[in-house]
Amino acid sequence: MRVAFFGTPAWAVPVLEALHRHHQVVLVVTQPDKPQGRGLKPKPSPVAQYALDHGLPLLRPARLRGNQEFLEAFKEARPEVAVTAAYGKILPKEVLEVPPYGFLNLHPSLLPKYRGPAPVQWALIHGEKETGVAIMKTEEGLDTGPLYALWRTEILPEEDAVALSERLRDKGIELLLGVLEDLPHLTPIPQEGEPSYAPLLTKEEGHIRFGESAEAIFNRHRGVQPWPGSYFFHGGKRVKVLRMRPDPGRGEPGVVQGVDREGVLVGTGEGLIRLLQVQPEGRRPMPAADWARGYGVAPGTRLG
Repeated sequence: MRVAFFGTPAWAVPVLEALHRHHQVVLVVTQPDKPQGRGLKPKPSPVAQYALDHGLPLLRPARLRGNQEFLEAFKEARPEVAVTAAYGKILPKEVLEVPPYGFLNLHPSLLPKYRGPAPVQWALIHGEKETGVAIMKTEEGLDTGPLYALWRTEILPEEDAVALSERLRDKGIELLLGVLEDLPHLTPIPQEGEPSYAPLLTKEEGHIRFGESAEAIFNRHRGVQPWPGSYFFHGGKRVKVLRMRPDPGRGEPGVVQGVDREGVLVGTGEGLIRLLQVQPEGRRPMPAADWARGYGVAPGTRLG
């Protein structure tokens, strides 16, 4: 099919790659270049870079709504269908109406649960045991469209947001290719169930809440990878926690219960959390036990 692709981050590149292998990608649409690095030099998004490297037609509009120049270029590409994967902008009605078969969205959740931009992260933070990936027909509402395909899977105990989102994306690609193959003969089914929303994470979401249970702290840690990551403050400085695990035991929330070769045991609202690897502000990552020795952290020390 003649396919237009809308996407931006590295996570979306394998989706574009699969479409490029199996279909005719007539247009790639992504976010504008963003300043990066010390010199703040504009850098293409990962999707833009893939399009440039493979000679695919590329547009990087700053906005879609009311953008007549973009709309005309989109129409001239004559896509039969468009696919979105982590594009990052709301699609206005005049854009949605261009392809005869509309827009398909690869969304990593069991819609209508976790509509919005961070479904994998919030599923982990909330301690969900099951999730999935959906191929949805895009409407004007936020992830409200009917479904062409829905796949369920158990969330693995140690899986973080990076690993889970990649696993869901890869299964989503398989589903997407199957849907595109039969698209003229398929009718999407309306979403069923209670909807929920998964907003973008803020930096504050990574702040460890020692008053929560050790399991909840670990679930949050899995959900805030790679950004904003888990952290707490000690001596007025931010300390990132790169690796942790829940341990049995009891202790006052936020108070160090023990330091050994494995790491630093800290009390929580229920159980203990063991800090395994940390990164103090302005320093390199290090074993939590080394950090404790170097910074005078001993049993009874309160982390806040």
